[in-house]
Amino acid sequence: MFPFKKRDSARQKTIERLYGAIVAQSRAPVFYLDLGVPDTVEGRFDLLVLHLHLVAGRLEAAGEAGVALGQELLDRFFEDMDANLREIGIGDLSVPKKMRTLAEAYLGRSASYAPALAGGDEAALAAAIARNVLGSEDGRAAVPLAAYAIGTFRSLRSQPFEQFLDGRVTFSAPE
Repeated sequence: MFPFKKRDSARQKTIERLYGAIVAQSRAPVFYLDLGVPDTVEGRFDLLVLHLHLVAGRLEAAGEAGVALGQELLDRFFEDMDANLREIGIGDLSVPKKMRTLAEAYLGRSASYAPALAGGDEAALAAAIARNVLGSEDGRAAVPLAAYAIGTFRSLRSQPFEQFLDGRVTFSAPE
């Protein structure tokens, strides 16, 4: 789709495996059935963004090589969002505006999650998740999802960077 951004096939497979694992985790029924995430386009997008942020944060902690891999993963996410917009019938002239909105949403949510995750502040993260993922101002409803995110954040930090280079990521089990 973007011929100017070709990746070597091994790196492409790594990105596809990582992105596939993130998408699969964010689609796990437990989030929608037990943790209150709305099973809507917006709810799925926001949960995907949360998981992408968790993995990208881990990659960033690995230094320059991790930042590069994280950027490729983010590029893959936006390629997927572009394709999905076109698939649901958004016209070519409207796609750039929608993509800008999605990019701003990703950056805004990441900015609200990062300090809470770094500090292990479950209440602040629950408030951000309640607003962004659950569409609520009641942070108490998001406490289980915030606890999952903090646990996953810590678990990802303990996984060796080489595992990510192989396209493997292990997420915590949501409770």
